[in-house]
Amino acid sequence: MALLPPDPVYCLKSPDLSPFHSLCFHTSERIYAGTAKGTVQLWDLQTNRTTYKLPVGPSPVIALAHTEDALLTQEKNDCVVKLWQLTNSAYVQRHELRTDHVGFCRFVYNPTAEGGPAVIVPRGGANISILCGRTLAERQQLSVEDGGAGLPPLGTVMCFLPVQLAANGGASYLLAGYESGTLVLWDLNCSKVVSHLKLATADDECLMTLDYDPVTNRGVAGGSSDRITVFSLDRQTGEIRRKSDIGIKNAGVHRLRIRKDLKVFSSAGWDGRIRIFSWKSLRPLAVLTEHRGGELLDLAYSEDKVSMWKAVIMAAAGSDGQISLWDLYN
Repeated sequence: MALLPPDPVYCLKSPDLSPFHSLCFHTSERIYAGTAKGTVQLWDLQTNRTTYKLPVGPSPVIALAHTEDALLTQEKNDCVVKLWQLTNSAYVQRHELRTDHVGFCRFVYNPTAEGGPAVIVPRGGANISILCGRTLAERQQLSVEDGGAGLPPLGTVMCFLPVQLAANGGASYLLAGYESGTLVLWDLNCSKVVSHLKLATADDECLMTLDYDPVTNRGVAGGSSDRITVFSLDRQTGEIRRKSDIGIKNAGVHRLRIRKDLKVFSSAGWDGRIRIFSWKSLRPLAVLTEHRGGELLDLAYSEDKVSMWKAVIMAAAGSDGQISLWDLYN
């Protein structure tokens, strides 16, 4: 007999019923959630209650990250990135950058970047900037015109992730997915494209999310299509290689996340379903249907065990205004 899908350990519901667009854990006892109304809610996982609300701006907060002493936010309209300093009792805005990006690409915070913590942000069109993680001053720009000779038309940048080709570190690279369905590997040492591979099989398919594991040298990418593509990187040449495709019943993936222990990875679907897969075999393990009121927009894993449930917790959120918390295959 097939095992029934597990139930969430808890569901947090937005006090104002606002859809959630982004999630991040700060320690394993707190979770931040960006809403469609332009606020960030802080949830205490000891009490499962909101303890703080930060007004960020007039548009949805589509990306969040927390440093040691600051909160980074990104708003959908104009892709405004802000840095909020944590004081004794509140967050105070210190820096702001308008990126001129029009789209859904989220920034990525890289605490281990060469030269100090960095924020990677989308710019206009296919371009990408790398900012100082403390001041939002621009350190580097990846321009298709300057560093992408021979590339096909890419369209708007949709997602990216800093990677290292060697499992034990080494030179820094950036994987970026584009509106055309093309995956590109950038060398951050020289701001040049190393390789590219078109993953889309139809003209209307775009990439929206990716994740990569340097230990097994495998990554996953997804977007508007009805499949998740598994790829690898040649550690010597940087060539991107397509390995296989995982079909999903309903098209559209907003988020892919590989858990740190490399046991599972998860997808957040446009159909409101969370799909859990074995990272070793790529076999589907469960389809979670807790969110029935619209699409799922983000997933996050706690870095360590949450004391309330004594387990690493996965959080999922979307347009139904709730955050589901899961203890899965630990």
